[in-house]
Amino acid sequence: MLTNKQKKKLLKNRNHRKISAESSYITQMKRYRELFSDFPDIKFLINNVLESDHLIKSKLLPQELPELLLPDNSQDLIFKKINQEFDQGDPAGDQLWNQLTDALPKLDKALRSYRDYLEKQYGMWAYISGPFIKSLAAYIGDSPVLEVMAGNGYISKGLRDLGLTVYPTDSLEWVTENQTGKHQVTQIEKLDAVSAINKYQSKVKFVIMSWAPDKGTADVAVLEAIRKADNDLKLIVIGEKNGATNSKAFWQKAHIIEPEAAKKLNAHHQPFDLIKDQVYLVD
Repeated sequence: MLTNKQKKKLLKNRNHRKISAESSYITQMKRYRELFSDFPDIKFLINNVLESDHLIKSKLLPQELPELLLPDNSQDLIFKKINQEFDQGDPAGDQLWNQLTDALPKLDKALRSYRDYLEKQYGMWAYISGPFIKSLAAYIGDSPVLEVMAGNGYISKGLRDLGLTVYPTDSLEWVTENQTGKHQVTQIEKLDAVSAINKYQSKVKFVIMSWAPDKGTADVAVLEAIRKADNDLKLIVIGEKNGATNSKAFWQKAHIIEPEAAKKLNAHHQPFDLIKDQVYLVD
């Protein structure tokens, strides 16, 4: 298991990796689907990636994802299948065995790189699914919402599509470094987080902050601004506690509340890779 330090290093290196462009990554996954078409458990994972990408590309929120991890017995399944279809020593069977087993580690790496692909292609950092947004909307109810650090606006668009009043804001300072702000799915107001809270505190009950950077103290400033606000605001945080998102100081200062409500929200926000981000309700 990777340590928090290793996971942070993984995130830092993302912008320097040679992640496939959309066409090559998705084409590659389609080839793997064809290659492993006789293995339902493996094909299931590939199909989830392809369906997720298709929905996001269509400006829709994707489905929930299973853990994108190949079955431990994948090689055994291949061996059993080849023994059923080919006589022992058949060169065709040996060739297929080599082809499939050589592809397994490459497919494993491709599945593990799906979040990297989403970040590079769509600027989607937290994986926001349709079912999760429905549960979030049910928790929020009719109350207006402010989203800070909204990025390209996947959360705000999902809530807006369900009829909620949402004010999505972002400083957009990352535009020159990654895809944040370049592929907005809903209109984002250019405001830093504290300025946004000062502007909208009298209009909203909830503030959403998703995947705040683990460097700097912008998230602590958000927490302090919420506590100083005239209105009684509740902070909804999506991130990995003491891990890949938010500063250490934030997690030390945050008062996590309503664990049962958070548990219901997290029923539709399950980790699919090494990053174990969750929903936290904070005051």
